[in-house]
Amino acid sequence: MVKSRIEKLDNEIKNCRRCPLWKGAKNAVPGEGPANAKVMFFGEAPGREESLTGKPFVGRSGKLLTQLLEENGVNRDKVFITSILKHRPPNNRQPKKCEIKACEIWWRKQIEIVRPKIIVVLGRFAFDTIVNEGKSLSRSRGEFLTLNKEWGEQKFFITFHPSAGLRFVKFKEILRKDFRKLAKKIKSF
Repeated sequence: MVKSRIEKLDNEIKNCRRCPLWKGAKNAVPGEGPANAKVMFFGEAPGREESLTGKPFVGRSGKLLTQLLEENGVNRDKVFITSILKHRPPNNRQPKKCEIKACEIWWRKQIEIVRPKIIVVLGRFAFDTIVNEGKSLSRSRGEFLTLNKEWGEQKFFITFHPSAGLRFVKFKEILRKDFRKLAKKIKSF
């Protein structure tokens, strides 16, 4: 039942015309992972490789994400991975507010269907979009947050986007530390 709901939602996302981003994208990137995943990852938007393949986090940032998961004994196939935006912005530019708003229906439905125990928020855009409670990414990273009543019992784990780890060694080490902490929590249930 849950699997068929997520497959139906994927098809709706693939046919989305809520904003003009679909015009320049090769493919929509709904996300992938088990429909009953206990952990769900949210990035910013698909990049070039993601748009070409229709799969999330398969480019350089995705390879680092997979490496961070593997280093900590977490199987990528056991988590759900997606982004706030479902189509790639042109030239990999930052998302516009209207694009983020247009995709809100999709990521909210994904959370509603999958009902993960932990939502991992990767980077500033995902943080500002999902958490949006006047908190700071740099002060919240590495922490498990319980947000307002809207989200129920779900915990939110905040960290940097893997692309930051590709640009700066300092952030890669912070990501490694954060993923060790995340993996311990995942293994506890």
